[in-house]
Amino acid sequence: MNKRFYLTTAIDYVNGQPHIGHAYEKVVTDILARAHRSLGEEVFFLTGVDEHGQKVQQTAAANGKTPQAYCDELAALWRAFAQKLDLSVDDLIRTTQPRHQLAVQAALARLHAGGHLYQAEYRGFYSTKEETFLTEKDRRPDGTFDPSFGEVTELVEHNYYFRLKSHQAWLIEYLEQHPEFVQPLSRRNEVLGFLKNNELEDLCITRPAARLSWGIPLPFDPAYVTYVWFDALLNYITLPAAYGDETVIKSLGLEAPTGDAIAQPLNLWPADIQVIGKDIVKFHAVYWPIMLRALGLPLPKTLLVHGWWQSEGQKMSKSIGNVVDPIKVIDEWGVDAFRFYVTRELSIGPDGNWTDEGFRSRYHAELANGIGNLVNRSLSMLKRYRQGVVPARHDELAAAAARAATETIGQLRACELQPALVTIGGLIAQANQYVDRTAPFKLAKDPAQATRLDEVLYNLTETCRILAVLLWPFMPSTAVKIYTQLGLVGAPDKMDAITWGGLVPGHVTSDPVALFPRKDQPPVKPGVKK
Repeated sequence: MNKRFYLTTAIDYVNGQPHIGHAYEKVVTDILARAHRSLGEEVFFLTGVDEHGQKVQQTAAANGKTPQAYCDELAALWRAFAQKLDLSVDDLIRTTQPRHQLAVQAALARLHAGGHLYQAEYRGFYSTKEETFLTEKDRRPDGTFDPSFGEVTELVEHNYYFRLKSHQAWLIEYLEQHPEFVQPLSRRNEVLGFLKNNELEDLCITRPAARLSWGIPLPFDPAYVTYVWFDALLNYITLPAAYGDETVIKSLGLEAPTGDAIAQPLNLWPADIQVIGKDIVKFHAVYWPIMLRALGLPLPKTLLVHGWWQSEGQKMSKSIGNVVDPIKVIDEWGVDAFRFYVTRELSIGPDGNWTDEGFRSRYHAELANGIGNLVNRSLSMLKRYRQGVVPARHDELAAAAARAATETIGQLRACELQPALVTIGGLIAQANQYVDRTAPFKLAKDPAQATRLDEVLYNLTETCRILAVLLWPFMPSTAVKIYTQLGLVGAPDKMDAITWGGLVPGHVTSDPVALFPRKDQPPVKPGVKK
């Protein structure tokens, strides 16, 4: 059974509204998933929602609902958000699903039996907002806690702890020997710096059910429920277990699903790429690998860490009124324009800055006047001068297209999405310059230049076809529209179609339609909530 290329996003906490950070992470992962599919690999793309915890329990009660009913409503919102972003997800996991609870309890039982858990008293401070315990290290010089922690209360209670300290030296060695594990390297260096300069404290992984009932009960002590983060991290392996992954099932001591549970077992673990935000690196690059090692499971190949988005040079804030609403942007400008901007504007790793002017500028310069203009005038000239019939093959732009395709594939494999769009943009610019240089509208006026006009029209039309293939992971609906206007059936979702000469002489194209209509007077704030 072949292993599938397995990609995950972090799962989103349901107790909040989707924002640009969520959208960016999902779009990045979707582009990588589509890219690997187009390269001929079998891919499984997982996203999901995190539904347990004290905040959910309290908010549900405040709204007069059961936690489950409240989560059901919010899960539908997040599922709709994934559809809005045109994600090609294979599954969306919910931490309230029986399949997840079964695997989490199996993992807890295995860890408990292996001596990785112990019970002890906790005496200290607790942040309900962040659902985490705080120490003296979290205090500011004046003795107070940062307002980001919300209300902080003193607690004295018994809980179960997961042993971390004994794994610290191993994890440092692993990170040093596997530089690909945390990418980009700047994030790996941050994790190594943390591990080398701090002694790991054992992780509290439970909450008393008397205080918090909305969680997965411990299989060996129902007086406690699982800490929301410990529960959430396990989703990445509970999904493979639900699909019959032999490695995970054996590790957790589960029985393989049978009957109608799955069509056929899938070999998914270890994950190939797990895309996360920089704010949760410690959970994924420290706690998660130790959890996996304790369970006897291999580690994911790469944790791909992205930065945060600001708006107009400031941290996004409802009070300031600069929160970018991805749904509003998509409704106004289209999902492909949004997907293009967030990946073209921001390289994976550093923080990004959304500006409305920057969005409008890229839309008009690179979409409307770039790929949109190229496809429209290429097909319009073919329709006007040759009734839409593809002329004889000519290879004047073949070498340029081949170079761009080779570079783009390499960049996609290396998770270099912004550089890939720059490479594709270079081919678009070259083709537009080719129009200006060859002036087919002038050639059409001279019957003696009919053969040269045919050559130019073939080069332009075939370049548009290849661009559709290269753009498909980034802007799938736009790529399909280009294919449709070329008179081709299906989607340009196979990279092996980039070989020059795919358009055969005599093929008839369809009527051109503007891909990205200009918006000379757009709303002042296309993506900002008022």
